[in-house]
Amino acid sequence: QVELVESGGGSVQAGGSLRLSCTASGEINTVYARAWFRQAPGKEREFVAVINWTGSSTYYGESVKGRFSIARDNAENTVHLQMNSLKPEDTAVYYCAATVRGGRWFEGLPAEYEYWGQGTQVTVSS
Repeated sequence: QVELVESGGGSVQAGGSLRLSCTASGEINTVYARAWFRQAPGKEREFVAVINWTGSSTYYGESVKGRFSIARDNAENTVHLQMNSLKPEDTAVYYCAATVRGGRWFEGLPAEYEYWGQGTQVTVSS
């Protein structure tokens, strides 16, 4: 079992930055990859970014490429999502996710992730 807790959400004006953090506990040595997804009201859950357990591979959703960056701090069992040049359309609840199966982790499909955090709200005003 893996538990995930997100932090760092909040409100910011367009063009600003935020950094989200996701801290894992439990059977963390079994985690193959950790990802961020987001969901805006009335929309489907959208893939944002993912990093594998070594940190050697990362993938990003098209809408955030060049603006967001994912990184891991193994000493703290934490994955960070640095979000720069934020836009109003980035407003959503951001979820941290983890998979122990591996599989198609790099495709950014929510169904590939077994563990989820409770989510943190990010609001970007124009």
